[in-house]
Amino acid sequence: MKNQKRLRFFRRLALAVFVVCLSLIGQSYVQSFRHRAQQDDLKAMTETGGVSQQTDDGTRRTGDTAQQTDDAARRTENTAGPARQTDGGGTPDRAQGTPAPAEPVMLEKYIGLYTENTDLVGWLSIDDMKIDYPVMQNEDDEYYLHHDFYGDESRYGCLYVREEADLDDGTNFVIYGHNMKDGSMFGELDLYLEEGFYEEHPVISFDTLYEERAYEIVAVFRSQVYGEEDDIFKYYQFYKADTVGEFDDFYENIKVLSLYDTGVEARFGDTFLTLSTCAYHVKDGRLVVLAKRVS
Repeated sequence: MKNQKRLRFFRRLALAVFVVCLSLIGQSYVQSFRHRAQQDDLKAMTETGGVSQQTDDGTRRTGDTAQQTDDAARRTENTAGPARQTDGGGTPDRAQGTPAPAEPVMLEKYIGLYTENTDLVGWLSIDDMKIDYPVMQNEDDEYYLHHDFYGDESRYGCLYVREEADLDDGTNFVIYGHNMKDGSMFGELDLYLEEGFYEEHPVISFDTLYEERAYEIVAVFRSQVYGEEDDIFKYYQFYKADTVGEFDDFYENIKVLSLYDTGVEARFGDTFLTLSTCAYHVKDGRLVVLAKRVS
């Protein structure tokens, strides 16, 4: 009798564990599906210049009407910077005859996205990889670790940069992203651990809101997040080189750390794009792919 009760108990326990596991798998699948659908929607918006619209099932539908694009363009007309001061007559306050500096014009494909979320700073993509996502920047450096493009909580988050990252005056633009098991976000970045993969995919594409850029990979290396007191090279703290010495210190360290020699050289004045994600070779490990701007 005792054995039968014990057997029934373990059967019920096993069933409960199975149900819980099945529920978790189902939730994970649903989240993954929603994430893929949202990224497809965002990508479609770059192709149409449209603005997404909320639908009854909670997803968003992309519109591509001319009116939407015109409205978005008007909203972003002055996003390049503060308006120039004018005198009482409404004319620009500058020397007569001196032409006003040209303001950058936002790429049409990003007008709709920027209208949806002004935290957008660019778009990152690599050929033959799932990496094809918007890049965000918020005053809260942790915000896009746990929120999607529309501000909803998400374990996928977004690709993002810290507030101190500067595309105009900085030397190094560090983009962070989750290393997801399904290969999304930066989940495929570890393919660059193999030199052969690098040789077939040496270029990273990164668009700002105003121009299309290309970067050649300089180094691929493993690192980690160190303690504040640790006197060691911390790639994630390098954003700008004001002197040749500062640049050389950074450059020499990444070359030493690199898992293989890409043959791509750099010098003071070059600017970089750094992709950073979690790695598991050590506690708080990181995998880093660093590239130099070439166009």
